This record gives sequence, structure tokens and C-alpha cells, in this order.
Amino acid sequence: MAKWFFEPGHTAAEFRARHMMVTWVRGHFKNVRGNLVFDLENPRATSADVTIDVANLWTGEPDRDAHLRSADFLDAENHPTITFRGNEAQLLGADEAKFKGELTIRGVTRPVSLDVRYLGRWKTPWWEDGVDKGPRIRAGFVATTRINRKDFGVNWNDTLDRGGIVVGDDVYITIDAEAILEPGPA
Repeated sequence: MAKWFFEPGHTAAEFRARHMMVTWVRGHFKNVRGNLVFDLENPRATSADVTIDVANLWTGEPDRDAHLRSADFLDAENHPTITFRGNEAQLLGADEAKFKGELTIRGVTRPVSLDVRYLGRWKTPWWEDGVDKGPRIRAGFVATTRINRKDFGVNWNDTLDRGGIVVGDDVYITIDAEAILEPGPA
């Protein structure tokens, strides 16, 4: 099986959740790192191990970012990473699959299923320290899922008049991943 790594500069996880019953708050994590075992000849044997650095959360509002990193939400001081480990791919079509694994947020691990679309692969330049080190193979993926934040101990909320709440329970997640094929033995 081919081994890949997720290129942190071009791999990101985004989320959105309802805010004040009327709109969405969106956030973004960069510095998403991990490894992937994936081969087009045997996609059912795919596995992935991904780590997201909680400190790099960004919503565009510094006070909100600090609140989301606090113990009220992600508790970054005690749980600095979010992880996903998956190893069960169910093919749905030529470029679509369900990918099952375990998501850990705030030290709580739950099973999740990602809807994944394979975006293709391409031979591209590879630059290190300003030097072209020759072409590398890149592959792209986009994955989506929905989780209930309370399943992971992310329980903070406040009420509004007429029974509304500040933060919705459902969180929609999108992962854009660019994987780079590890060089094989010379």
C-alpha cells in the first residue's frame, strides 16, 4: 500500500455551528498533520491518522477564538489536539466513500463516519529551501461529517429569550486534504 503524508500548508479542517439561532459561526484549523495509507488498486484498505492543533483555531474574532480554546469549549490547555484515526472505507462510487474511524475531542473518543470524495492525483514540483527536488505525486480529498458537540463534552451554552440558545449542538465539519506520496526506496 502506498504511504502518504498530509501537507500541512494545504490541508485544513473547517467547522460551522449555529449561533444565536439565526446564523452560522465558521472556524478554521490549519496545521493539520497526519499520515494516510491509500492505493487506488485497494481503496478499501485505506487508513488515516490525523492530528489537529487546537491552538491554531481561527474564526476571525480573537475573543471568540479564545473562548473556543477555553475550558468552556475545546479546553486547549488540557487537550491541545483533536485526533482522527480511521481504517474502514466503504466504496460508494468511483470517487466516493464512507470512511469510518474514531474522533477524539477533549479526551472523549467517539466513532464517526466521513463522507469522502477523492479529487484525483497529479505529479507536481517539489521545492525545499528554494531548490526543486523533483516531482512528487499529490492527491486531493474532501471529507464532510456532522457531530453533536455534546457527545464530546463540549457543553457550554446560554439561553436566549423565547427558549433559544447561543450555540447549536450540531457541528458540521469539512476537511480539505492534500496528501503527498512518500518516496519509495531508491
